[in-house]
Amino acid sequence: MPEIVSTPALILASASPARTKLLTDAGIAHRIQVSDVDEDAVVARHGVTDPADTALLLARAKAEAVAASLADEVDGALVLGCDSVFSFDGVAYGKPHTPERATERITAMSGRSGTLYTGHWLIDTRPGRVAVPEPGGEAEPEPGTDAPVAVEPAASDVQPRAAATGAIASAEVHFATMTDAEIAAYVATGEPLAVAGSFTIDSRGSAFIRRVDGDPHAVIGLSVTTLRTLLTRLGEDITALWA
Repeated sequence: MPEIVSTPALILASASPARTKLLTDAGIAHRIQVSDVDEDAVVARHGVTDPADTALLLARAKAEAVAASLADEVDGALVLGCDSVFSFDGVAYGKPHTPERATERITAMSGRSGTLYTGHWLIDTRPGRVAVPEPGGEAEPEPGTDAPVAVEPAASDVQPRAAATGAIASAEVHFATMTDAEIAAYVATGEPLAVAGSFTIDSRGSAFIRRVDGDPHAVIGLSVTTLRTLLTRLGEDITALWA
């Protein structure tokens, strides 16, 4: 008799209100468990400089940190980690944190464009879930996503038998030309201080974005299309997670 595997819970390893709202609006049931990953320390330890690689590295670190905390949970869960990095003039921009840095970045970006990369890492921590690489070592790219990462086991110090897979979604963001007064007013709201690239597309920052080429959800910080791809690789159907 084949083993019956129940639909797992989905855990979002992120404190981002935009990401959880996006999942909620898409009808995807989930709960939030924030990781305690030191992003700067992770990047420094691995010496990664490419924006896309950095986004995927941090997404994986967050997912694995939360997965490790689930070791005592009998049923396990699906853990999704996400991280976004904005590339502008060949420089990777994370969160600016200070008004001065945000002002400098937004002033430089005004009237120009850059690319937002969002890394996704999905781990299945249910007992007995063993990663099986796809034929040829990697999955076929899904339309609208960047080159995927092959299914592989999660780090051995987290969940030795957990299946895991990751991918990057990206979009080119074109900004309107902004006045100094607009930039100052936007920075004063505090909104751009804690988001990759110093801008948002789902709040006040939307007024200054002319066009997005690519996956618009990647700019928010979580691509539902990419999540569907990752779930499929792990043998799950996204419709089973609908609330």
